[in-house]
Amino acid sequence: MTLLIGTDEAGYGPNLGPLVVAATAWRADHAPDAVDGAVAAAAAAAWNAPPDPLWADSKTIYRAGAGFAALERGVHAALLVLHGAAPDAWPRLEALLGPIGPEAGAAVEGPTLEAFELPRAADPAECRRRAAAAAAALDGAGLALVGSACRAIHPGDFNRLLDAGLNKSDILSRTTLDLAAALLGRHGPDEAVVWCDRHGGRKRYAALVARHFAAPLVQPLEETQARSAYLAPAARLRVEFSVGGEARLPVALASMAAKYVRELAMEAFNAFWCDRVPGLAATAGYPVDARRWRAAAAPAIHAAGLPLEEVWRRA
Repeated sequence: MTLLIGTDEAGYGPNLGPLVVAATAWRADHAPDAVDGAVAAAAAAAWNAPPDPLWADSKTIYRAGAGFAALERGVHAALLVLHGAAPDAWPRLEALLGPIGPEAGAAVEGPTLEAFELPRAADPAECRRRAAAAAAALDGAGLALVGSACRAIHPGDFNRLLDAGLNKSDILSRTTLDLAAALLGRHGPDEAVVWCDRHGGRKRYAALVARHFAAPLVQPLEETQARSAYLAPAARLRVEFSVGGEARLPVALASMAAKYVRELAMEAFNAFWCDRVPGLAATAGYPVDARRWRAAAAPAIHAAGLPLEEVWRRA
């Protein structure tokens, strides 16, 4: 029996909106050395085949503003598998997915995620149908989705962490491993494997693994351009950071959850500011367009009495 945790983020590059990190926890009737192949085989053979995958890397599901319904369907289906219920509003999403953190627009009055009814685009009946098929496929493969966690770090908090001496990669790694450790504490004490996507250009993570998992000894197994892997014998834990880690199902579902939360946050963000600046075009928050948005919205930000540091995330 192995506890398998996958993690990923959405919003690492933008200057606007939150950095969102998510994690999913799975129990596998397989030894740690066999769990990768078992998960891959189950995904390929069951519900995840193209052209209409239920769970896959969020960049495959959601491209250039298209595919939100498919992204939402995958997240809601996962929550149905996990809890037997899907969210009908933001508070329910937080209750099912895990405490997410302050919502977009919370620093000033105005439309917020609290007002959003869910799902926004997905068909609830289709979510239930796909969830039932996924649950059956997981059971047949000796896999069970057992937990999830999510955190959103909005620009003000992100900037304060930078001021405290962390860099961008530190913030991502710290948040990611905090979530993984929380899920491990909640769903252990099986042998565990944690899969993460590579964090920026960082190649060495041994000290972070030791700190976050209270592991007195961490053995580096591999530290290459493609993968960094570590063994913490006392914790019965293996942690991997891989380029292209979203190809693995637990990481892919974490990627989708993070992207879904960020897209909802950006919808609230754009609704708030477009209501205050006539003609202001919505933004996804990435650097080039974010600079356009900041110039156009600057008078409204000033009028709201909101420091730019609470809106604009420094690199």
